[in-house]
Amino acid sequence: MAALIAENFRFLSLFFKSKDVMIFNGLVALGTVGSEELFSVVAFNCPCSPARNYIYGLAAIGVPALALFLIGVIWNNHTWNLVAECHKRGTKNFSAAATFLLFGSIMGRASVAPITWSVISLLRGEAYICALSEFVKPSSLDKFPPEYGAEVLAKFPCRDVPANLTKFRDEVTRRLRYESQLFGWLLIGIVAVLVFLTKCLKHCCSPLSYRQEAYWAQYRSNEDKLFRRTAEVHSRILAAKNVKQFFGFVALDKEEKELVQEFPVEGVQPSPQWNAITGVYIYRENKGFPLYSRLHKWAKGVEGNGPTPEGHELLFLAS
Repeated sequence: MAALIAENFRFLSLFFKSKDVMIFNGLVALGTVGSEELFSVVAFNCPCSPARNYIYGLAAIGVPALALFLIGVIWNNHTWNLVAECHKRGTKNFSAAATFLLFGSIMGRASVAPITWSVISLLRGEAYICALSEFVKPSSLDKFPPEYGAEVLAKFPCRDVPANLTKFRDEVTRRLRYESQLFGWLLIGIVAVLVFLTKCLKHCCSPLSYRQEAYWAQYRSNEDKLFRRTAEVHSRILAAKNVKQFFGFVALDKEEKELVQEFPVEGVQPSPQWNAITGVYIYRENKGFPLYSRLHKWAKGVEGNGPTPEGHELLFLAS
């Protein structure tokens, strides 16, 4: 039981893995801020109509946030690694903690843009004011004319009100903007605390030293760059050979001719090899030596994800 608890705690180091992730999240946040500003200037237009304000205001905050969240899930490599893992091998190699934290990693990274969108929307206040102006109780406004009701309050965001209601419109706008910005700052504080706690848990529970973890991040980045670059060259050379076989010749530029001459391609990798290097990777050690990726594990001839008599599995997910 103690070993199982210790193993599950090691998963808490999943979320923010490297400075590259932090930089990427920062760029996503900045891009979201710019998009929200553009949306507010160009697209946002409160209908100022009872029952429509609330739906439109919530949609202006929620729908773009939902779209950004789904885009974040789609762009995350973990999503498709998990799909490939479930399709090829199932989830038998993962404990409940591993599965939960893998989903947490995907959801956490995908939440950067929608949270940023929601925070900026709340700090600006237009959508919140539009959505809730009609729900302000007239009795909470000092000396508000009794002949006016929710229909007039709904028009406050558009400033299309009688002159004798101008001061009430300003008061309602100021009150709702205060609430909106308060929720925005609270959301920032909650997210900051969660990120801080996650970083602390990550460093406290990581089975790797700081330097080895940094090396692992560098290895994964370099392996991915070299793999993509080599795959692009390999596919180009293979395509050139097949086109030449079909037409009898192939029109190559100088750079492509040099590639064909320098890197002879005999064939393609069989599907089992592709399956072996595709999917969610769980960090493991074999006879005391770390295996940093599925490709590394395949190159060393280590099979499977489960623990073996000669291999010690640390169950530490790569981010």
